[in-house]
Amino acid sequence: MELRHIRYFLVVADEKSFTRAAQRLGISQPPLSMQIKHLEDEIGTELFFRSAHGADLTPAGEAFLNAVQSIQQRVDDAVNLAQQVANGELGQLRLGFTGTAMLNPVLPHSVRLFQQQYPKIQLRLEEGNSLLLIDRLLNDQLDIALIRPPQHIPADLHILTLMNEPLVVVMPLERVIEKDIAIQLQTLKHENFIMAPRSVSAGLHDAVLQACRSHGLEPKIGQNAPQILSIVSLVAANLGVSLVPVSAMQLGIKGVQYLDVAEPKPAVGFSLAYRRNTHSQAAINFSSLIQSLVKTLD
Repeated sequence: MELRHIRYFLVVADEKSFTRAAQRLGISQPPLSMQIKHLEDEIGTELFFRSAHGADLTPAGEAFLNAVQSIQQRVDDAVNLAQQVANGELGQLRLGFTGTAMLNPVLPHSVRLFQQQYPKIQLRLEEGNSLLLIDRLLNDQLDIALIRPPQHIPADLHILTLMNEPLVVVMPLERVIEKDIAIQLQTLKHENFIMAPRSVSAGLHDAVLQACRSHGLEPKIGQNAPQILSIVSLVAANLGVSLVPVSAMQLGIKGVQYLDVAEPKPAVGFSLAYRRNTHSQAAINFSSLIQSLVKTLD
């Protein structure tokens, strides 16, 4: 039994006329009558009393109508469900982000807008370092992630740079520094640099090393700290200095000062990462939304 036969039957039953049903279906009447006859032959009984005035259901037709009436609605619901998932309007989005990414106002703003525009999407957030998030993307455990990209990116990933966030020097407040002049990193050659280990935060680690070396400085590595919060807190404890994204200033940790860096101005990438062959329309929608948001902030 074909689904279209049931659909034709339901329309004829609703219109009580083969002529009106054919017009509603956008087909001519003879093929419609033939399809209904095939359905009746398959069932083994007539479903309609045919007359010059129209078509009324037989008792068998009434029974068949009661049994199949919900089928078309269930099919319509299934089609609508599939279309919503295909359009990224229904389902889930597994979104990863680094701790430093959460400090950037773009991330919370984009998450809020996404939930407003796609209320039926279940948003699953996961925090981790960039290398962990990259691994989870490659293993289909995340759909998309906001990361600080390391220097070496797997070929299966697509990296879309949203912005390059300036790096600033953070040092203890007790140091006497002329704040109106951008600092030359070479003046920090005797300082211990508090760094995030590369195994934890490869993107920020690489960006700090590149920034120092572009200023002719090979930094003296001091304490390791896994998170921006711990880096700035160790600086506040007078254990060294560091380079951090400018968004770290909003942490509001007392006992530190932030200083601009002289040319060349260092920066760390703030990027979207997803698999090149992604089939998640929700991830594609989130990517479009956050790119539009970044453009409005430029």
